Amino acid sequence: MTPYSLSFYVDVVTTGTVLGLGPADSPDRVTGVLGSDFAENSFSDRSLCRDYGLAEFYWSRGRADDPWAGNHFTLQVHKLAYRDRTLVNEGLRARYGRFTPRLRFAKLERLLKRRGVPLLEIPEIPANAPYFRTFWQPDSQVALSVIGTYGEYSTPSNLRVGDVYRVQGPMSAKEVESRTRVA
Repeated sequence: MTPYSLSFYVDVVTTGTVLGLGPADSPDRVTGVLGSDFAENSFSDRSLCRDYGLAEFYWSRGRADDPWAGNHFTLQVHKLAYRDRTLVNEGLRARYGRFTPRLRFAKLERLLKRRGVPLLEIPEIPANAPYFRTFWQPDSQVALSVIGTYGEYSTPSNLRVGDVYRVQGPMSAKEVESRTRVA
């Protein structure tokens, strides 16, 4: 059995979903699964972010009267290092138990490899290199941002080299290709 929150991350990277919620799910569906305890940020009447603590979901639309179209989700894993027990919502805790303050990439990668789920390292955005490294799962289109090296003003002081900073889905093959052309 995979301990605690590692099962959660394996599920997300393998399926490209959070508790079965995909990036294209509506705000109502996400709230129906993750609950009504969220902070909402709207940068205009055409963009929406709901922050459920660890998980954030993003939507956009062409006009104010159009329905929301899902864009992506992000797991802000780095926030766990602050050891705020309220960060992980009840639905995630009920299913996966306690979450550790740091997620070690090497451990997650080993578990994924055992399940036949490869992670490919892709070029980092130049502004983030060498402090961060990005790994991508092609089938689920999930990307993981990992601390590559410590930088006093570039990386969080409460994380170590090899810790996962965030998990995001989806990252399309087209985006991966564009990073490869830049590198």
